[in-house]
Amino acid sequence: MQIENFKIFADLVETKSFSKAAKLNGITQSAVSQQARAMERHFKTLLIDRSQKQFQLTREGYRVYESAKEMLYTYEKLLCELQEMKKVVSGTIRISTIYSIGLHELPPFIKKFLHDFPSVNVRVEYRRSNLVYEDILHNAVDFGLVAFPIKQRQIEVLPFRNDNLVLITPPGHPLAKRSEVEVRELATQKFIAFDPDIPTRKAVDHIFREHKLEIEPVMEFDNIETVKRAVEIDHGIAIVPQATVTQEVRQGTLAMLHFKGKEFTRPLAILHRKGRVLTPAMKKFIEILGLDLPEMRNT
Repeated sequence: MQIENFKIFADLVETKSFSKAAKLNGITQSAVSQQARAMERHFKTLLIDRSQKQFQLTREGYRVYESAKEMLYTYEKLLCELQEMKKVVSGTIRISTIYSIGLHELPPFIKKFLHDFPSVNVRVEYRRSNLVYEDILHNAVDFGLVAFPIKQRQIEVLPFRNDNLVLITPPGHPLAKRSEVEVRELATQKFIAFDPDIPTRKAVDHIFREHKLEIEPVMEFDNIETVKRAVEIDHGIAIVPQATVTQEVRQGTLAMLHFKGKEFTRPLAILHRKGRVLTPAMKKFIEILGLDLPEMRNT
């Protein structure tokens, strides 16, 4: 048995999917199945209960999984310690992020990180919020970035920064010449929103409920860029994170208004799978983001 065999088996158990385990390890679904059967032959016992419709381990399979996790942790910890002894900062950092953070909050940090550590590759995937959590739980990525983070038992949540929610309008809109607006004034406006399952949309809906407003969006989109384009061509107004519209406001393609007497914030956070070993590159990335390493627990 090689360490790769145990990693594939652990990925299979955690994703409960042969196809997902295959994708994580860059092999075919058939190869994952063959690896599982090879482990069963090696240990001379069934590890997967194939009589069940859903993926389920036998008692022996669960014990092998527990030991596999211990071995993988020890192996990864050894690799990291050897890199630190050699003062090596290299490898690949995989990030899963929602569009608004990945396009508008993250780039300056990645630019600085790559300048300081050119031997490290950074791969960024843009995902819906729920899929970012899934990527973290399945060990498909090293870090996730989300807004309005939700606590989960297996995920470490590190507060990153807060962003203000602001109102945007097309430049020719009657509200565009103002710098502030009352929330209640939005009652008569055409409103463009994010899809209902997106955390920022839920926060905006909460704002409306607090002010006893019943607003039915004229359009709903799943990403910030489409929302901005719809506002620019005068299909309506929208509430968005301030950091996402800096360029458009500067260029004059959008007008931005703050809410009078009230500040609505959008908390951003870094997600990390509990129990994962931090490589030197991952530790440096966290430092670049301005977060404290003591908060990152390896066990």
